[in-house]
Amino acid sequence: MRDEKAMLEKLIEIGNMMTSIKNIDILMERILTEARKLVNADAGSFYLCDGNFLHFSYSQNETFQKSLLPHKKLIYSTFTIPVDLESISGYVAINGQILNIEDVYHIDQPSPFHFNPDIDKKSGYKTKSMLSIPLKNSLSKVTGVLQLINAKDQNNDIITFNDQDIPFLKHFANIASIALEKAEITRSIIMRMIKMAELRDPKETGSHVNRVAAYSTEIYEYWAKQHQVPEKKISHQKDLLRISAMLHDVGKIGITDIILKKPDKLTFVEFNEMKKHPQIGADLFSNEQSELDILSAMIALRHHERWDGTGYPGNLKGTEIPLLARIVSIADVFDALSTKRCYKDAWSLELVWEEILSQSGKQFDPELVNILCDISEIILSIKERYPD
Repeated sequence: MRDEKAMLEKLIEIGNMMTSIKNIDILMERILTEARKLVNADAGSFYLCDGNFLHFSYSQNETFQKSLLPHKKLIYSTFTIPVDLESISGYVAINGQILNIEDVYHIDQPSPFHFNPDIDKKSGYKTKSMLSIPLKNSLSKVTGVLQLINAKDQNNDIITFNDQDIPFLKHFANIASIALEKAEITRSIIMRMIKMAELRDPKETGSHVNRVAAYSTEIYEYWAKQHQVPEKKISHQKDLLRISAMLHDVGKIGITDIILKKPDKLTFVEFNEMKKHPQIGADLFSNEQSELDILSAMIALRHHERWDGTGYPGNLKGTEIPLLARIVSIADVFDALSTKRCYKDAWSLELVWEEILSQSGKQFDPELVNILCDISEIILSIKERYPD
């Protein structure tokens, strides 16, 4: 029997936490984590609605996670399915009601929807019980579907999700939807800033900044766990970093098009002019009103510093360079080398890794080079998730 008072207190705590998260990707991950904890679900998935399609955006699986080495994370592929009555998630998106299924392989007939076993076949995981929850915005429009998979009892046996939990999950879904709306507004503002920079600099695309930000948060999380940083601090820092890393080159908006769009190598004078963009970017956040302003200014200013002290604008050396700026630096260069630019073709991954390794202790923090290599599978999965 659920302790209703304890559950309501937990929902209030979750609400306060989720509405403080600014980045939508970090928020989706946290929503899925907290929902699974509430009902002791072994796994789960998050779908975002986009017109007539659902995007499989996040996935978690405790059974698979336990089989990994410490600090490693699951690799999953994103995909898109149509919003229709044939899939469980599509049915929930259209119907707008919570759907509790005891066994997805034995769904009562006649039901318009069915479970697609292909993912189970590919992964080797066996889905049984499933609880699908629609997330609705302030206009009651379904914006996403949260799927919780395989509820477990105290003996770790798979059971059916308890119908008594559904009223609490409806409250949870309302809280999550409000937080998602707020985070979406923040993302829209950030992406408009990126779009402005892209009009000036063709290299500063939405895909590029999303990849750099995602690389950076993964590198930071791995570093933080190795250094035994408390989980609460890791989560908070990831949220701020995911946004501020996207804005690392926003100062290029103050550089002339003659330099930004030049397809050839810059002259000495032109390069010196280009080197002003970190300070320009930092100045955009000079009216500091939040932690995000402070971090965005620092990363904009310091992401071109080098470990050996030959970077700019301050010639900082080693750990004089703030950790998060060192992280964004290596993430930015990895993406720049591995993607096509107006002045070069994409390097092969083999050459990219060789270059990154050759710059260990020179351009990059050696510890971060090692981490980038350790999480290479995650890095490459992010690269696929945000194609140009």
